[in-house]
Amino acid sequence: MTDQTANQTDLPIFRMQKMYIKDYSFESPNSPKVFLVKNQDPKVDFNLQLKNNKLDDDHAEVSIHITAKVLDKNNEDSVMFIVEIEHAAVFFMKNIPQEHHDRVLAVDCPLMLFPFTRQIVCQGAVDGGFMPFLMEPINFIALYDNAQRTEKDS
Repeated sequence: MTDQTANQTDLPIFRMQKMYIKDYSFESPNSPKVFLVKNQDPKVDFNLQLKNNKLDDDHAEVSIHITAKVLDKNNEDSVMFIVEIEHAAVFFMKNIPQEHHDRVLAVDCPLMLFPFTRQIVCQGAVDGGFMPFLMEPINFIALYDNAQRTEKDS
């Protein structure tokens, strides 16, 4: 084996292998009367959790769990809809230094997965009879950096 071939086999490899929905729920508990209210001003209670699970030496599962409760800001007792999703993917990671694994799992994997999660949630709101629910992009780098600072401070 030549040195060039040996160097190519040591290159880092990172890719999403499979994406899937582990859990999904859409509820509109006040339908149909929620559709009769004029001039609704939505307020969103949003919760995001990231999980990762090492499957073997080269594979990890990363999941995004989102719960969003959309209320009418003018009448907070009026829930427009609630959506919950756990969207996951299996990632292949080879020749990535161990000291980078946490950052790859907390930043790079969710960055690849989130646009698809966002689209599923948006389409679910439309299919539920509502306007598209467009979640803001999430800065996973800032979330990771803040978690690291919090961990150092404690």
